[in-house]
Amino acid sequence: MFSFRNAVIAAAVLAVTGLAAAQTAGQFPGVGRNATPKEVSAWDIDVRPDFKGLPAGSGTVAKGQDVWEGKCASCHGVFGESNEVFSPLVGGTSADDVKTGRVAKLTDPTGGRTTLMKLATVSTLWDYINRAMPWTQPKSLSTEEVYSVTAFLLNLGGVVPENFTLSDKNIAEVQARMPNRNGMTTQHAMWPGNEFKGSKVPDVKNTACMKDCAPEPKVASFLPDFARNAHGNLAEQNRPFGAQHGADTTQPEGKLPGAPGASGKSGAAAPAVVAQAPAAPKVADAPKPAGGVDGKAAGVLTQKYSCTACHAMDKKTIGPSFADIAKKYPGKTDYLVGKIKAGGSGIWGAIPMPAQSLGDADAKVIATWLASGAAK
Repeated sequence: MFSFRNAVIAAAVLAVTGLAAAQTAGQFPGVGRNATPKEVSAWDIDVRPDFKGLPAGSGTVAKGQDVWEGKCASCHGVFGESNEVFSPLVGGTSADDVKTGRVAKLTDPTGGRTTLMKLATVSTLWDYINRAMPWTQPKSLSTEEVYSVTAFLLNLGGVVPENFTLSDKNIAEVQARMPNRNGMTTQHAMWPGNEFKGSKVPDVKNTACMKDCAPEPKVASFLPDFARNAHGNLAEQNRPFGAQHGADTTQPEGKLPGAPGASGKSGAAAPAVVAQAPAAPKVADAPKPAGGVDGKAAGVLTQKYSCTACHAMDKKTIGPSFADIAKKYPGKTDYLVGKIKAGGSGIWGAIPMPAQSLGDADAKVIATWLASGAAK
């Protein structure tokens, strides 16, 4: 037993000695070894604004559309307009922006922001798709697929034509057409020195004002303005380019007791920031028109069951408009009742509609209204 133990110890010592010898072969003795060229190349995949690191290859807009519909549209929408979860990628840019290199809508404080509005370099778009997409299988796209998807997005944004082939040979020409290529600056004094054309740091020597200070409000809860009533009035919130959620400014904000103008005891705590959607009228309050098609009652029910979170009256949002549904299924009340109750996907796009938990009577009111033309 003693001899066996000594043999084990001797083998361990030799192993450690061999490891140390291998470590000293590198530039930093005792700290591993130098990475091999193959190991470095596996990690060194970034593409810089000067296109250093961009692999040779090409891809067409048409190929990009096929890849997009198969691997990207379920999260980002068929046309980059996105859905309830992800922000839109395309929209908000114009032909004038392509000429000037500065997106005019970025100066609009009320507008939403899309990826193409903010992006200054096409290399960033290529690099991110290459290293991070699809979300469920990052780095699984081939070089051709990355070029193609990038070309497809640029085509949706009006940067390149439909018959365009993006490649490492012409990507610099595309950079010269990026809508916000002049929107990035390094002259912000965050780093001193001549490299970024600034030697002064931002003014951080202000003296705090300690007089005539307003009392600090006590916030009971907080909901950002853009999230107020976010799903009950989606059509009003949508910008012309995608599902950008914001407050419905046609409705007043709610107030807690104690807020200015609110009823309650005087001297109450400062108002909290509150989200309060206006109460929906009862179905019974809506008058019944002749012919059995109750448009007002149907409208109340579409609000009650949050149908308007995905459907607008006369334009596509996340799902088709009520008007388009009415045109597609005239007189098919029973069919529409079944679709409302069971949900489905594939008819209007990649985003599915979940089954709705509403009663048969309410489903029939909505379906009858749709089958009769969805009159306002």
